[in-house]
Amino acid sequence: MSIIEKAARRIDLDRGQANVPAPVPPQAAAPVIAPVPQAGSDTVETLAAPGMVAPAVAPVTAAAPALPAPDDEHAAAPGSAVRGSTRKVDLDLAKMRATGMVTAAGGRTSLLEDFRLIKRPLLKRAFAERTAGDNPGNLIMLTSSLPGEGKTYCAINLAMSIAMELDHTVLLVDADVARPSVLRTLGLPAERGLMDLLIDDKLDMSDVLLRTNVDTLSILAAGTSTPRATELLASSTMTSLVHEIANRYPDRIVIFDSPPLLLTSEARALASHMGQIVVVVESQTTTQHAVKEALHQLEGCPNVNLIYNKTRDIPGIEETYDYHYG
Repeated sequence: MSIIEKAARRIDLDRGQANVPAPVPPQAAAPVIAPVPQAGSDTVETLAAPGMVAPAVAPVTAAAPALPAPDDEHAAAPGSAVRGSTRKVDLDLAKMRATGMVTAAGGRTSLLEDFRLIKRPLLKRAFAERTAGDNPGNLIMLTSSLPGEGKTYCAINLAMSIAMELDHTVLLVDADVARPSVLRTLGLPAERGLMDLLIDDKLDMSDVLLRTNVDTLSILAAGTSTPRATELLASSTMTSLVHEIANRYPDRIVIFDSPPLLLTSEARALASHMGQIVVVVESQTTTQHAVKEALHQLEGCPNVNLIYNKTRDIPGIEETYDYHYG
């Protein structure tokens, strides 16, 4: 039995442990991250937290978009006309907290603790020493097999959790260019963003980047829809852009909310640039076949992990210890 088959079979086994048929809404989701083993390994290491169940990612040749000077992301690009400064948007943190999202002012909640545990191995690998040719470890893509599994919810919460770190800043990129949902989920209007940077080499990052009222969090929207999205994401322009974003600041983590793996070709193109990939799997809904197919799409990609999302608590147990080890 292959490693992928074992990981997928583990998901079905874990799904059978929960016995509450009613689904939990996304804000009550309790995820866990589990690294998918590389070839030759027979184990699935699991890092679990309370409330979690664990199972067991034609070339365009336009010039890379100009980015501002390293010491000021809001400054004009050298030799360019005077640019507009980066816009600031206000996140409704009270509304986010009310809908079950991670916020710094939300107090010590189980969800906050869940994402604290999820982010720790990602942060450790983000700045680990890497060999020549490896993608930057601080480029992290969140995806899923199919829509509705909670990838955007997890991407936002992961970004918010990392933004609470004392030593890191976060750029959250909506890369689900066919059905962008980061800004909509946050209650913000659509904006120019990633696709516009790849299409128009006259655009500067400061023209489209959104600063937020969370000082350590910025957002890059998906931008204008285009039928050439896959080619743009696979292009050398995109390679230059993501490496520039990754290396501009030594403390930066870049979170990409990706399209689902089994519906579009954009996710596989995006994965080729990433240093880490996280696949969100919906508890008791995502089939073993879908997970296996999604993981096959990511063969050859390093550091692929699973988040098992929307788990159910066992009724009648006020304090549940859901530590599961692979």
